[in-house]
Amino acid sequence: MSVIKRYNKIFTGSWRFRIFLLKNLPMGFLAGLRPVCFNEKECTVSVKYRWLVKNPFRSMYFAVQSMAAEASTGLLAMYHINRLENNTSMLVSSIEGKFLKRVTGRVEFRCTEGAEIAKAIELAASSGESVRLKVNSKGTDKDGEIVADYYIEWYFKKLDK
Repeated sequence: MSVIKRYNKIFTGSWRFRIFLLKNLPMGFLAGLRPVCFNEKECTVSVKYRWLVKNPFRSMYFAVQSMAAEASTGLLAMYHINRLENNTSMLVSSIEGKFLKRVTGRVEFRCTEGAEIAKAIELAASSGESVRLKVNSKGTDKDGEIVADYYIEWYFKKLDK
């Protein structure tokens, strides 16, 4: 089975993704992260406003939004590392977020920079040097209005065997 088919099966199959979250990102499981779209070029992750993810101001807590934005970029990075079958580590080195509107419903975070992520991972694997890449994930509400704008900087480095 190809890597994209395997990842699509995990990320688009709700029970498989929940097991993946429970094993790898338990807070994402509790927050209710859900993949909406996944392919080589883009990933969209949604999260719904509810009691568990609220803040005292009756909107979604910023950390939950940050987790969903990071997941939309990180799932792409995980896919490309496995697709290239190389021993590359990935780590978030910085995160910037702008909050443009209160989130009181479902929000979807979308990253469309899969090609750039793949190039950075390939460069890290071939050169042996660390590579930093800043990618964007925008959060939109049900009306398509941007509610949050994130820039997540990933650090990729080939691991010694």
